[in-house]
Amino acid sequence: MLPLTSRSVPDDVVRVRQRTGTGIGLALALILGAVLVSGLPGDDDGRPDGDGDCTPRTVASWTADDRLTGEFARYGDDDTRADDWTGGDGTHSVRLPDGRLLWLFSDTYLGRVHRPPNPVGEAHAWRDTTAPLVRNSGVLMRDGRLEGTLPAPLFPDPAPDQWRWPVAARVEPRSPGSDERVVRVLLWVRTAGQDPWVYGVPTATEVATLSLPDLRVESIVRVLGQEQVADYSRRVLFGTTLVEKDGWTYVFGGDDGRPAARPASHAYVARVPEGRLAEPSAWEYWNGEAWQGRARPRPVLGDGRRTGVGSAFSVVRDGGTYVLFTMATGARGLTTVASYWACSPTGPWHGPSAEFAPVLPQQGTAAYNPQTHPELSGDGRLVLSYDVNWLESAGAAVMLSRNVSLYRPRFVTVRLGADG
Repeated sequence: MLPLTSRSVPDDVVRVRQRTGTGIGLALALILGAVLVSGLPGDDDGRPDGDGDCTPRTVASWTADDRLTGEFARYGDDDTRADDWTGGDGTHSVRLPDGRLLWLFSDTYLGRVHRPPNPVGEAHAWRDTTAPLVRNSGVLMRDGRLEGTLPAPLFPDPAPDQWRWPVAARVEPRSPGSDERVVRVLLWVRTAGQDPWVYGVPTATEVATLSLPDLRVESIVRVLGQEQVADYSRRVLFGTTLVEKDGWTYVFGGDDGRPAARPASHAYVARVPEGRLAEPSAWEYWNGEAWQGRARPRPVLGDGRRTGVGSAFSVVRDGGTYVLFTMATGARGLTTVASYWACSPTGPWHGPSAEFAPVLPQQGTAAYNPQTHPELSGDGRLVLSYDVNWLESAGAAVMLSRNVSLYRPRFVTVRLGADG
């Protein structure tokens, strides 16, 4: 379970988990200007696209997506198996070539749930406090219906007291120009730490390669280690969201900053040519002025006060405009989603604007990790999920077991409009 505590950091998604009495929960040197490699996609300087279709965007309206939320409730409450998903957070999705949708989760409950025989009033399904809990999982959906959980955990722990959380994923050529497709999954490695790092110390960004169509883990490579960064709050993990454009995959990431305001983190961005996510040497990082091959990234968003992101946020393209969703700053950071917009992945980012507060299941819960799902979007609609958890660590294990709905994603449908 991932109970939240107001004392830990980052404030919008601090999570404490109990498995055997310990806790965890749910973060990017040479400038390449003169060293361009032949065969790379068309280069840019990271500035506005220049195609004339970038316009200020904001959230014009939103509605709860009861169908998607209900589908995860239906699947999670199904008590016919003891080895499938009953709840999780870190919600990400990727469309597979055969039409299936792969949902990736971080800390996940497995096992059976118990349903009241005659539900009345506030009666909820519950799980045993001894229910299995794993660090990550994958669930498959076909035609809008969840149909099975992959053997979990999908990604094994890299070492004792370390674990992997899957974040963004995409299907890409096995190598540039190849007809064979694979799934690349970005992974965050965290290491058990002391308070306030009860959710784990940021350690490394990795990329896993999954075969198609059987989704077998073929390899896991380290892209960027952070052990040499002494200040844990400035360690950057990449992969909270991906955006594809003109042969590049733009990979966003964040640190775990700890100012008083929520959210406290800064956003960073890297880019990789299509088909090369699993090649550390192909990654380039924005240093504030140019793309460079060695990791000295500089933030593209966040001043630690009025602007900033949660350590998990999402970016999507709307025409020529990039729109970023994150939890809001200040006291609203556990309840309210804010948006920013830019004409380039590197910014400048404008906002925050048009905040909205999605529905929470009950008092004492918190929202975090807003993620867009373009695979389910269309006709001017954008599907966005958010994770829900118990706010305080005291009694959280009991609360999440007593009411299984408290640790599952919720969904909203957002429509974007002109900003200003």
